[in-house]
Amino acid sequence: MRVVMFALLGIFFGLLASVPLGPVNFFVAAQALKRDRLHGLLAGLTAAFLDASFCFIALAGFFKIKIHLPPYSMSVLKAVAAVILLLLARKLIQDSRTFEIPEDGERVPSASPKPILGVFLLYVTNPTLYMYWIFVAGVVTGHNLLGQSLVRYGTWTAVVFALVVGMSSFTWYLGLVRFVCHHQHRIKQQTFRRILYYLGLALIGFALYTLGTIFI
Repeated sequence: MRVVMFALLGIFFGLLASVPLGPVNFFVAAQALKRDRLHGLLAGLTAAFLDASFCFIALAGFFKIKIHLPPYSMSVLKAVAAVILLLLARKLIQDSRTFEIPEDGERVPSASPKPILGVFLLYVTNPTLYMYWIFVAGVVTGHNLLGQSLVRYGTWTAVVFALVVGMSSFTWYLGLVRFVCHHQHRIKQQTFRRILYYLGLALIGFALYTLGTIFI
């Protein structure tokens, strides 16, 4: 029964981190639309890896180092996040004007590290995700939801729990990429451009919201 509870909690918190609409989801979908399934999966895998990593770090208590950061650090982080979002939005809007669906005979572009870098920058500059994983660690440990496992096995329990979180997160991104790619062939080129354009506008919205939270 404890094993089932352990797995369900990992799945729940993994999906809670990945499912809500946000910059990472938009970026993963955009990579699958603009390039191919592989680039979408690379972006999703990076996000899932970061979910697992931050979950482990939070459970291990390493987030205590944030106490030593100056009070203005969160505002700086939010400003950097807003700039990154605006740059990604600008690229999407530019692509919405020039994007063309590759013909069957055209060479598919080789994989590049851009999806990994993009997700990494979006993730590490998002203070909300730091707060979320601190919250998860607090709930799990404060309410003893993992039973005596966390006390008895310590770091290994955090590792396994983080892996479950990462796998559930990647399952979501895998489904998102498959959904986008499955419907990709039914979408006309003009519709593709509109989707990229609105994804860019959505990222601008997130950037403005992030900037707004600095003054709230």
